[in-house]
Amino acid sequence: MAWCAACDWNVDPGQPEAPTGRLEILRHRLARQHGEKLLAEVTTDGPLRPGRDAAALLALVLALAVHGVTAVLLVGGLLLAVLGWGGGLPVLGALCLLVAWFLRPRFARLPEDEPVLRRAEAPELFALVDEIAATTGTTGVHAVSVVTDAYNASVSTYGLRRRRLLSIGLGLWESLTTEQRIALLGHELGHYANGDTRRGLIVGNALRSLNTWRYLLSPVEHPTPVETVFNFLYLLPRSAVTGALMALDHLTLRATQRGEYLADTFAARCGSTEAAVGMLDRLLVSESATAALLRESNSHRTRRTGAPADSNASRNGLWERLAAHMDSIPASEYERQRRCGALRGHSVDSTHPPTHLRRARLLATAALPAAVTMDTARRTALQAELKGARDTVARRVMNGR
Repeated sequence: MAWCAACDWNVDPGQPEAPTGRLEILRHRLARQHGEKLLAEVTTDGPLRPGRDAAALLALVLALAVHGVTAVLLVGGLLLAVLGWGGGLPVLGALCLLVAWFLRPRFARLPEDEPVLRRAEAPELFALVDEIAATTGTTGVHAVSVVTDAYNASVSTYGLRRRRLLSIGLGLWESLTTEQRIALLGHELGHYANGDTRRGLIVGNALRSLNTWRYLLSPVEHPTPVETVFNFLYLLPRSAVTGALMALDHLTLRATQRGEYLADTFAARCGSTEAAVGMLDRLLVSESATAALLRESNSHRTRRTGAPADSNASRNGLWERLAAHMDSIPASEYERQRRCGALRGHSVDSTHPPTHLRRARLLATAALPAAVTMDTARRTALQAELKGARDTVARRVMNGR
């Protein structure tokens, strides 16, 4: 991107869309309020440690109240359906049961259409995850999903027993150095250690229930006269749901952003401060990786007639070409992206601190050496375990899926 480092001309040619809706506007306003103030706190207060404060306890109480409403609908619906005598009471009970079903706590499942790696299939990868987890003060995962080209990584839970799942997008993984990959895993596993309430069973499901309520009570656009009446009747409960969602956001958003800083500390502890900063820099240029993969896909699918539909040569070299492309990005582009992030602030993602602030926080503290390392033999073994996933995702990228 052509730009001027002296006057910031063209530093941010693509402005993000402004948030719409009361809830999104509130989230971005809260994120801006926390902003640099939170950065100053986490930089000067010494080592970050997970913990619960008054806001987290209030969020827990509010979440339990939300689940209490679901329980009342369930019990009330059963009583009305079973004990109701004629009239519309059984119908009302069935309606309450239906709403309670929609609002029930959900437990995520493993992807059914995509394979995942288990410990027996990738012992070296799981050993690395276990070592990094021990460094962050938590335990490892039960399954690893590495079957997407996403420029992202995440952790989650699945099933009633809340088993742990680590998801790694190969678009990001293959763009990082070995040390940066360790820092990435340290960051993601650090989320298990810091006790983020928004990811928890109670608060997380309460947020999901409130969003379901918003959907069920959303006004009908271009309503008929009858629908206009229902829109009016829904106004009060819809406002109450929106207010509860805003309150829960207000109580948890600051802790969520603080948790990102804490996860960055774990990233630096596991892979070194230098690797953690480098990993954050790679996140700044995610759009370039996405564009590179799209070019690879378009090039493959627009070959001349008669060429093989799925070239092993082009597929096998995809990730190496992506890594070479990311390594070719000049330092000036990273600087432009940092300035762009400073201009946009929290306007892109209200749940994460801006990347330039996370980077500044790591550089403002004492540099940490890597607590977890990998020798050549371990890297080779890890690469072999991921070969099947790399080939599968490369084939999907080349075929535009």
